[in-house]
Amino acid sequence: MKIVPDTSVIVDGRITRIVQDEEYKGCEVIISEAVVAELENQANKGRETGFNGLEELKNLQKLHSEGRIHVSYVGRRPTLDEISLARGGEIDAMIRSTAGEYQATLMTSDRVQKEVAEAQGLKAVYLKPEMLEYRDIEVTRFFDKNTMSVHLRENVIPMAKKGTPGNVNLVRIGSRPLRRSKIESMAREIVERAKSDFRSFIEIEWDGATVVQFREYRISIARPPFSDGVEITIVRPVAKVSMDSYSLPDKLIDRLQNMAKGVLIAGPPGAGKTTFAQAVAEFYLKSGSIVKTMESPRDLQVGDEITQYAPLEKDMGKTADILLLVRPDYTIYDELRKTKDFRIFADMRMAGVGMVGVVHATRPIDAIQRIIGRVELGMIPSIIDTTIYIDEGQVKAIYQVALTVKVPSGMVEADLARPVIEIRDFETGNLAHEIYTYGEQTIVMDVGPERREKPPVHRIAEKEIEREIKKRVPQARIKVDMKSDRRATVWIDEEYVAQLIGKRGKNIEEIENQVGISIGVESLQSREIQDQAPVEVDLAGNYVVLQFGKESVGTPFDILVNNDYLFTATVGKKGHIKIKKDIELAEIILDALQKNRPIGARVRRD
Repeated sequence: MKIVPDTSVIVDGRITRIVQDEEYKGCEVIISEAVVAELENQANKGRETGFNGLEELKNLQKLHSEGRIHVSYVGRRPTLDEISLARGGEIDAMIRSTAGEYQATLMTSDRVQKEVAEAQGLKAVYLKPEMLEYRDIEVTRFFDKNTMSVHLRENVIPMAKKGTPGNVNLVRIGSRPLRRSKIESMAREIVERAKSDFRSFIEIEWDGATVVQFREYRISIARPPFSDGVEITIVRPVAKVSMDSYSLPDKLIDRLQNMAKGVLIAGPPGAGKTTFAQAVAEFYLKSGSIVKTMESPRDLQVGDEITQYAPLEKDMGKTADILLLVRPDYTIYDELRKTKDFRIFADMRMAGVGMVGVVHATRPIDAIQRIIGRVELGMIPSIIDTTIYIDEGQVKAIYQVALTVKVPSGMVEADLARPVIEIRDFETGNLAHEIYTYGEQTIVMDVGPERREKPPVHRIAEKEIEREIKKRVPQARIKVDMKSDRRATVWIDEEYVAQLIGKRGKNIEEIENQVGISIGVESLQSREIQDQAPVEVDLAGNYVVLQFGKESVGTPFDILVNNDYLFTATVGKKGHIKIKKDIELAEIILDALQKNRPIGARVRRD
């Protein structure tokens, strides 16, 4: 018997098993060079399907060398143009031509290929994609109940992040580095099993990168040229929780159920945003609503009643077009990153669909700031009415968004009234932020109690003064501090002081007339020396430790030795900055200690 397999059955990894069945024992396997060229092209682009197909060809060649089957390669290699048109059927046509020329049976997992072959009078066997009984793939053995993610890379000992959001540790989960061949084997298994498991998908396959959703595991495979080595990252939700687990105030539950139609769930990476989004989706479902999701890749763990949509033809805009026809009550959009995502979210919300978006943000207000400039400012309250900030797996802040017309906080003139977006703390009702336009600028102003020591109008004036100065000395570093409503001090690099003041004070006078504020000019270097504070230095094992205290956690500091800038670093969670002894920065600090030179720090003001 002669058979001609097409690319689909070779990539599936089944042809080797089929030719060993009694029905095909001793058969002649005729492989079109078009198949080899297509697999080679995919492998050169770093795609797992290409590598899987080439591995299957090697397995067939092994059976040939053992005398169990006969393998031959025939035909011509397709041109680059023909390969680029593979999706249009050029390669499939060459494979059918081979089957016809050698009067062989075409084997395919592509239903269209089978129908076309039979229409041309060829004998074809359609191998329906197998749905195998579910079993774990090899990479899942690295997981236990506390594992959030596993990180595998060639020549590196396997690592895993364990714990819960807010309490995560990176630990070793092996004793020896993984060889490249082992990583390659795991990658092949992942792709092959994803094609045969009805709840698994190959979400993305780009040059050097493959993303697979295998049941509850999101798996990213990277290889050269995209990465500098073969790497597999597997992420799994630690827990599936309900809204009851978050102890939310009753009035928020009522708002979500009856009022909120545009919700942003925000937080830093790994904070638990997706877990909370899953809980919201299930909450709306139990409330009697039709719920859908938009995801790329699809990794929300939701019930079968909720359909999860991926980008249609690689375009989430087309997915939105379909959803507008389906008309769900609520759609979970995971996650919003690019301008197009925010605009799709806005279009669906303005069309009347309840929207819940997931967005990365380091502060609660950042979620709203990310949409500024992507849609018209006045539309924001119609698109977003509620933001929920998640950190360490808990709801840390809830904001409500509304539009009003008033004089912004800190301004007093009635004719300064304008549309203002108010961001209020949902539980207390206190005003936290205001967003409005001032001239050509969009101002996002903190007006909470912690920022009231400097009136918002002063901050606006400082920005205006800085902008005017930058027009004249764009290369200089500038700091502005409003001392009163009519007086400000400007600090500028010493070499530009004379240029800013101008001959007989002409330049500074022009700026004063422009902004209506009296301006004093001083050297920035003298201010920086005054702002320095001494730093306590300790030695701990292989580290030089600069002590700042818990109150400075998260604050960036410039580190100076003998009044000369050395480097900038941010104070860690334990209130200090650690530097390895074997690097040059540590050596400079240790040398300064021995010679009693001052070691200081100043808050970074960029």
